[in-house]
Amino acid sequence: MKILITGSNGLLGQKLVKLILDKGKDELIATARGANRLPYPESHYQFDQMDITDRAQVDNVMNRHAPEVVIHTAAMTNVDQCETEQEDCWKQNVDAVEYLIKACERNSSFLLHLSTDFIFDGEDGPYDEQAEANPISYYGESKLAAEELLLNSDIKFAIARTVLVYGIAHDMSRSNIVLWVKKSLEDGKSIKVVDDQLRSPTLAEDLAMGCYLIAEKKAEGIFNISGKDLLTPYEMALKTAAYFNLDTSTMERADASTFTQTAKRPPKTGLLIDKAIAELGYAPHTFEEGIGILVDQLS
Repeated sequence: MKILITGSNGLLGQKLVKLILDKGKDELIATARGANRLPYPESHYQFDQMDITDRAQVDNVMNRHAPEVVIHTAAMTNVDQCETEQEDCWKQNVDAVEYLIKACERNSSFLLHLSTDFIFDGEDGPYDEQAEANPISYYGESKLAAEELLLNSDIKFAIARTVLVYGIAHDMSRSNIVLWVKKSLEDGKSIKVVDDQLRSPTLAEDLAMGCYLIAEKKAEGIFNISGKDLLTPYEMALKTAAYFNLDTSTMERADASTFTQTAKRPPKTGLLIDKAIAELGYAPHTFEEGIGILVDQLS
């Protein structure tokens, strides 16, 4: 199977590339807006620069490779930045999806699109795939608009919704809650951690596997692909501290109202993953197991 990935330099993109190369049975085209930052020799896959907001580039790359499956991971995901830079947000999260849909239509490609729990208002999570969306941030609005483009299209597609993805990129270009809590407590820093928001934190490797299972089966429709544990960030921090046997006396629980953030966050989301387990054989790790996988990667 020929698979094209957008956003291959990102955390999920990197994990997908590694997974697909490890499987060793698919032809892979990795794409990203900038230069290739993957740590793998290009003899094992092809890399093309592709700015998803440039329709001509999308058309050119897609027509040249005519992939069987496109896994679309590229997006603007900084929630506050989306709120303040709405035009850029719309270009990256909505217009780009429209370009990909058209290109997939021409090439008979299956499109797997990544979405988010932020399409919900967080009043009655956790959510299943049929739950009614009601975003409270511009980021959430943009991701919901992209979903609606797919639902109204004529292509074969799937939507993978996920939550609070954590993991380690090979170039360590981004942190995550586990590394932040570990370093802060080791340094004796005082930290406040939110305890009135509910999430189902998702290990990047698990999300990559969920995406691969969808792609392999060309399973159509909406799938929740997240972790299995429903936790507040404070509970995640406590589990992290316990794993590393760290003193939590400098850690304080807080409510979201004590933080000044540009965009609203849904208070209690989390996703129910029964459908992905039953239909895809999806089997995510526990949060503690996820911490262990991060530790192995660091060492």
